[in-house]
Amino acid sequence: MSSELAALIRSGDRRALAQAITLVESTREDHRLAAETLLGELLPHTGGSIRIGISGTPGVGKSTFIEVFGKLLTEGGRRLAVLAVDPSSARTGGSILGDKTRMEQLARDQRAFIRPSPSKGSLGGVARHTREAMLVCEAAGNDVVVVETVGVGQSETAVADMVDVFVVLIAPGGGDELQGMKRGVMELADIVVVNKADGDLLHVARLAQADYTGALHLMRPKSDAWTPEVLLASALTGDGIGDVWDAILRHRAALEDAGRLAECRRRQAIAWMWSEVEEQLVGSLRETPQVTRLLPDVEADVQAGTCTPSYGARRILDAFASR
Repeated sequence: MSSELAALIRSGDRRALAQAITLVESTREDHRLAAETLLGELLPHTGGSIRIGISGTPGVGKSTFIEVFGKLLTEGGRRLAVLAVDPSSARTGGSILGDKTRMEQLARDQRAFIRPSPSKGSLGGVARHTREAMLVCEAAGNDVVVVETVGVGQSETAVADMVDVFVVLIAPGGGDELQGMKRGVMELADIVVVNKADGDLLHVARLAQADYTGALHLMRPKSDAWTPEVLLASALTGDGIGDVWDAILRHRAALEDAGRLAECRRRQAIAWMWSEVEEQLVGSLRETPQVTRLLPDVEADVQAGTCTPSYGARRILDAFASR
């Protein structure tokens, strides 16, 4: 079954691609085993895409920017996959999954594939299995994969650890906006794009560009092969969108010339492995009978203040170790 599905994916079958991503996102044990087998067959046909992470605070215009940016790529002959991670409710686990609505034109483009996925509370707003979905998209022949993050400004390292280039979108705002931007997010940025640089906001956008350029020069760059750039763009008029793509290509060329791209991919693979180790260990721990029997008492003690959280954790881990 996996061989047949893998063949359909490699042939560019969109339904098979969607089916495979549903499989890798599933938490059912039989689905996880099937997904691992499928990914093993697809792995030799992955790694050829340009992996782009795009982040930014809500309202900055990420979806509109990605739609215009994506149309530029598909009209130039590229095949594009967009993995748009929607925020999940911390209480219900539900999410809106509305990116196909926000990217109407791109969603109808046969050279583009848009897949909204709930973040399910993952750090940095990145769904746990986004990495696996990215590999499936690459095997399907998409030579550019964009991961749109929730953009909450927390642990954006999660997306930076799975892409080649990390793009941060900001709205015109100059110094006030700069003060509000978390330093950690800016340190991860390879390219900063001041979006909505049009009309009456153009002058303000230029001031913001100067402010961010100065701020980035005070930070240590991620790589000695690339100095982060601050660009102006308008998803409304299309101005500057091509400049962003040119910068992404320059960034990739610079990393390849310095041998940093392959090194980065190897480091990301190790980070992915340890992320999976942590996820699977916690899942296994919660399902262990010794832990499930002990857990209500430990939680009650911690809530009552008769046991410190660290000692509570030790009791749970000891129970897990003695299984």
